[in-house]
Amino acid sequence: MMKLCSDVLTALAGKTLVTAESLTGGGIGAALTAVSGSSAVYKGGIISYTNWVKENVLGVSGEVLQTHGAVSLPVAEAMAIGARRLLQADVAVSVTGLAGPGGDDYGNPVGTVCIGFSNAQESFAVKHHFEGSREEVRSQTIRAALELVLDHHQ
Repeated sequence: MMKLCSDVLTALAGKTLVTAESLTGGGIGAALTAVSGSSAVYKGGIISYTNWVKENVLGVSGEVLQTHGAVSLPVAEAMAIGARRLLQADVAVSVTGLAGPGGDDYGNPVGTVCIGFSNAQESFAVKHHFEGSREEVRSQTIRAALELVLDHHQ
């Protein structure tokens, strides 16, 4: 994980990165800040564990939350856009998902994760399904989010 974080920070040299994290509870930020010198790129993040924070801090539409549920592509994308705007960064990554013990009212099983990305050129989200324990799902989510940033940092 340390190498992946170092690679992300190196790739984003001269730019800024922020996070909006739900199921990982700050795990992406913790992983990045374990690297010496990370403050040159990583500005910080918002732990948006509840829908209230997603809506009232990140600016995710209440209608989108109601229609699609917190674990959805539109919410993940809106979280990334909101974090980038609010924290005035070049790049943002967001994660929302279900690490267990149960699924949600929208038919998503445990292990469903949506990762959002936003920069000046594009904003989008991707869906994953991870297997394993709560901690394994969270760990796989952190890795996938960092890999997404590395793949799309431009």
